[in-house]
Amino acid sequence: MKFTVSELHSGKIPPQSNTSSTKKVLVLASTTVLLAAIPLYLFITGTHLGAPSFQELEIGNGISKGIELVDRRRCDVFKGQWVHHPNAAYYTNVTCPLIIDQHNCLKFGRPNTEFLKWWWKPECELPQFHAGRFLEMARGKSLAFVGDSVGRNQMQSLLCLLAKVEVPEEISHRYSIDTTYFKRWYFSVHKFTLATFWAPFLVKSRDAEPDGHSFNNIMSLYLDEPDLSWASEITDFDSVVISAGQWFFRPLMYYEKREVIGCGSCEVNNVTDLTRFYGYRMAFRAAFRELLNRKAYKGMTFLRTFSPAHFENGRWNTGGSCARTRPFASGEAKLEGEDLEFYLTQVEEFRAAQREGIKRA
Repeated sequence: MKFTVSELHSGKIPPQSNTSSTKKVLVLASTTVLLAAIPLYLFITGTHLGAPSFQELEIGNGISKGIELVDRRRCDVFKGQWVHHPNAAYYTNVTCPLIIDQHNCLKFGRPNTEFLKWWWKPECELPQFHAGRFLEMARGKSLAFVGDSVGRNQMQSLLCLLAKVEVPEEISHRYSIDTTYFKRWYFSVHKFTLATFWAPFLVKSRDAEPDGHSFNNIMSLYLDEPDLSWASEITDFDSVVISAGQWFFRPLMYYEKREVIGCGSCEVNNVTDLTRFYGYRMAFRAAFRELLNRKAYKGMTFLRTFSPAHFENGRWNTGGSCARTRPFASGEAKLEGEDLEFYLTQVEEFRAAQREGIKRA
């Protein structure tokens, strides 16, 4: 099974083949421009044209050929700044009825909307997101977000963006008993499926303590066993976005081959402390290996990199708040300490998967 790898920030275009075999593609993406970048990469098919710009790509499978896309050889969408636009919001809690109460900040008292009025502007012209074009590009395809609440929220955001063109039908109940954490939406006109799979550790997990789940109880992670809630169904999807992060700060007991090998931040006697970064590394390694080894999975995989906590002046349970109304300016915040270590860990595992994918191509 061939597995082709590309990075969003490298300026490389996923190589394409005129053979009948379908290649897997793994893409590294940061938070800022993931949804902007997906339309540029997600459903591109056709013959290999050397090293074309996006304008030169011949696009098939229902994708309009005349869409003007960013030329990645001349435009790095990751370099730029946030600019204020008074009317920038693509949607609000009023215009998108699909926002659930748990995430409806404005409905439950957020006093301002300034945080909605910012656009990301790279050092070149980036086309605004166009829901109609996206759905045309995604016609007959499927996209899944796998991981924690970051992916779930991105799915919900994309859902609101696309619902302005076509209101989807929720079909979660056809696939899962748990329709709170496992969602599927179907856009029947465009035959496009959008889904989210709740798997904050990516691998199999359970509560280790008999009293059940709490905010600080130890959880058991089976680091060599991908969570079947997503792994067993991933072959149904053309593209997958993976994310995981903040849950790895909690106490975790690590298992491999069903045997305890250590723990992270759990302070249990006679158990080796392997740090939270070890568990994070092995969880991503298991997820990438699963995607590489599933022969029926022919899709493109996006890694959505680590997201620092958004609370300021304290943690979520020690007085921290998220009342910010504007993005951080360049140099105003730094990725450092444990956040940086998490980021570097997952990127190292991405690189390893990249090398393996190239060997198999």
